[in-house]
Amino acid sequence: MKSDIEIAQQAHLLPITEVAKAAGIDSDNLELYGRYKAKLSPECIRNKPRKGKLILVTAINPTPAGEGKTTVSVGLTDAMRLVGKNVIAALREPSLGPVFGIKGGAAGGGYSQVVPMEDLNLHFTGDIHAVTAANNLLAALVDNHIFFGNKLDFDLKNITWKRCIDMNDRQLRSVIDGVGVRTNGVVRQDGFDITAASEIMAVLCMSRDSEDLKQRLSDIVVGYNTAGEPIKAGQLEAQGAMCALLKDAIKPNLVQTLAGTPVLIHGGPFANIAHGCNSIIATDYALRLADYCVTEAGFGADLGAEKFLDIKCRTAGIFPDACVLVVTARALKSHGGVPKSELGKENPEALRAGLANLGKHIENLTGVYGLPVTVAINIFATDTAAEIEEIKKYCKTYGINAVPADVWGRGGEGATELAREVIRLCDEEASHPQYSYDSALPLREKIIAVATKVYGAERVNFSPAALRSMETMEKYGYSDLPVCIAKTQYSLSDNPLLLARPQGFALTVSQVKLSAGAGFAVALTGDIMTMPGLPRVPAANGIDVSADGTISGLF
Repeated sequence: MKSDIEIAQQAHLLPITEVAKAAGIDSDNLELYGRYKAKLSPECIRNKPRKGKLILVTAINPTPAGEGKTTVSVGLTDAMRLVGKNVIAALREPSLGPVFGIKGGAAGGGYSQVVPMEDLNLHFTGDIHAVTAANNLLAALVDNHIFFGNKLDFDLKNITWKRCIDMNDRQLRSVIDGVGVRTNGVVRQDGFDITAASEIMAVLCMSRDSEDLKQRLSDIVVGYNTAGEPIKAGQLEAQGAMCALLKDAIKPNLVQTLAGTPVLIHGGPFANIAHGCNSIIATDYALRLADYCVTEAGFGADLGAEKFLDIKCRTAGIFPDACVLVVTARALKSHGGVPKSELGKENPEALRAGLANLGKHIENLTGVYGLPVTVAINIFATDTAAEIEEIKKYCKTYGINAVPADVWGRGGEGATELAREVIRLCDEEASHPQYSYDSALPLREKIIAVATKVYGAERVNFSPAALRSMETMEKYGYSDLPVCIAKTQYSLSDNPLLLARPQGFALTVSQVKLSAGAGFAVALTGDIMTMPGLPRVPAANGIDVSADGTISGLF
């Protein structure tokens, strides 16, 4: 059996100019990055209204078994093209952290991949590096201001802006910098976030255009003065230089699937510690260029889909016409308590126990958010007919069709039935846009609403520090912001060991941070951290490059 990277390396790619032409994009509006990648100029959508229908792809809570949400997104996009629809996918860019940590690649899999796969996983067009540079420029300007007299009266114990790097590096979570001679700066406690969890990444993804980007950069709160008042990046006159670093990064990237279907890749925020969606700009472009846009929200529906709907949709003025909820029989058995080594064996009892996780996500998407939903059963070779039938039967109790999709093995051809069901939902079953909370609620009540309605928590416990932070935010006019809850992706709760559908649990909020530029407040729960670490055996150990430049090990 060929690996993902072998399939990608043996593929025949179309010149990106041909992909653009098929999508109605003139070559004059392309900025080429070699033969197979390009950035899009805003001119390509000028005077084009939003005409497309939006399809959100999400999943149950992830497990070591894998769910294949990106793979299904890519396969569905190809399948919709096969059945005659004008479609573009709008997806996120992988972070180097997971690439070298656990996943080893994040461009889909098998015959449902985005290519060039190696480029996408390694540097791509430099957007993430530009985000890193802009973030660290702001950090340097903060410390430089303090070094030269601290006119803004920064409280050195309350500087909230961190540096970042696009790598899992636990050693950098908490550091002391400025040590040594006086000219090295002021000694203070500092730290790093991973770039995918940085506010600059969120700002890039939440901006509507370059002017909005500059305003959001100006609005970033970097710390507080000794009177407890927020200090913004605009007070440091940082926004212009930061915007200059991001002038190319704000433009969406055009690539293709293995089948030559156009894909916009733009932005890469994590969904467990950030808002988990590709950029508003890329989604908007896709909706103006195509009749259908397939987009994906990270991790399970409790994280990515909730943030997509409660945060991104409010800001962008969009809402999905249909939702695809991805599940695998293997993942359901994992939620039912089966170890990874046993997931290839039929186990009806464990499967039925794991279906409770699927059920909660269905209830959230249909009941809390008012979405038409279909369940995509991502097929593995070890699945049995009985397992597939059990999932279908369960979904019928919710009035939902579950459709098997063999996208890894057959690409778009393995998802034509799923494509037709999605098209039917878009055409025949209207969505009824709803949110999990009213934007007028206090921040604390918004967090409680998500925790109780979406996660199924019985109560929410707030640390004294979290309560003080929210009180300060509301004092300075940030009470109307949506909330971005950072928690483990593996459970509906904040405890990764509570699988399936936990009951009676409490969600613990340890800290609430202001992301004023991004336009939301971040609530940290459980043991979640904004700088992940590498696993015991990192994926990096298996990645190599040959003498002729061929990369191996990217799964």
